[in-house]
Amino acid sequence: MTHPFLDLAPLGADHFAAIEDRVARLLSTEQDVVIMQGEALLPLEGAIRATAGPGTTALNVITGPYGQTFGDWLRDCGATVVDLAVPFHTAVTAEQIRQAFAEHPEIDFVSLVHAEAATGNTNPVAEIGEVARAHGALFYLDAVASIGAEPVLTDAWGVDLCVIGAQKAMGGPAGVSAVSVSERAWARMAANPRAPRRSYLSLLDWKERWIDGGRKALPHAPAQLEMLALEACVERIEAAGLDAVMARHASAAAATRAGAVALGGGLEPYVYEARDAAPVATTLRAPSGVVASELVAKALTSDPAVPVAAGGGALAKEMIRVNHYGADATPGAVRASLAALGGALSEQGLRVDVEGALRAVEETWR
Repeated sequence: MTHPFLDLAPLGADHFAAIEDRVARLLSTEQDVVIMQGEALLPLEGAIRATAGPGTTALNVITGPYGQTFGDWLRDCGATVVDLAVPFHTAVTAEQIRQAFAEHPEIDFVSLVHAEAATGNTNPVAEIGEVARAHGALFYLDAVASIGAEPVLTDAWGVDLCVIGAQKAMGGPAGVSAVSVSERAWARMAANPRAPRRSYLSLLDWKERWIDGGRKALPHAPAQLEMLALEACVERIEAAGLDAVMARHASAAAATRAGAVALGGGLEPYVYEARDAAPVATTLRAPSGVVASELVAKALTSDPAVPVAAGGGALAKEMIRVNHYGADATPGAVRASLAALGGALSEQGLRVDVEGALRAVEETWR
């Protein structure tokens, strides 16, 4: 018995390389791009362990939980870590980066998350990249949540290591991910005696066994179905136009924010300024006296399909997240999310204006 997902010819090196090239165009980069055979945590950790060591002084920007994780990895590598933490309701600024360099001129590595889907903020990477480049620091960027939702201009921004995953705004698979690597980053890895080798985390293995060989022979059997799904998702973005896909996410964010304000009931945007809010997800602060996770549970009872979740960890008490990315970056998903939250707030005895919220969505969507 045949099956369309199982009875496939093997994915060859030429096909694999062609998918990498399409991802490189999506990243606006001429750098090497490696598609790694695992979720984005694989290249995120692999890139840090390849480039950081006891001689590294890293500026680790924390605007959400992933920044905290990167700091843990850097310390585990033996790096000296300078944490720059800002409140999760805002974004870091280039001036704060510049000040950190002035206080710690020995910094030679910067780790930053572009958009934090978990906290709903986004950081001004273009301005930060300019400051990092002037200082000469290697620039590592987590663009997993931002790619497809807002511009990611790897080369123009001076990003040395840019990691993406397809499972959010791209609307693709979670089982493969990618990282672009600059010549400076490759040189840093080659000079690092602690860089992973003969390891699933190793980027240098991919360089030596794949890139340096002209991408003619794959180092191991690829995750074929995930690679084909990645190709299909990039094709869909190319067909729609990246600008149109990003505009859809920007509209979803603006409409969700406006609709939440119009809904009332004490619900308000978690990220104070709209300019700091990520297009991939909108976070909302629960009303005083209401536990966010309980409110989300009630909303999901009325409509289990809405892309609404509570914040993670300690944020579960106060934060609600509307995940309007990928297939959910639509007016219908935004309307349904606000209607479900409105119903849950009403059950709590709070006064809401669901019709007003839905009108705000329609008026704001562009």
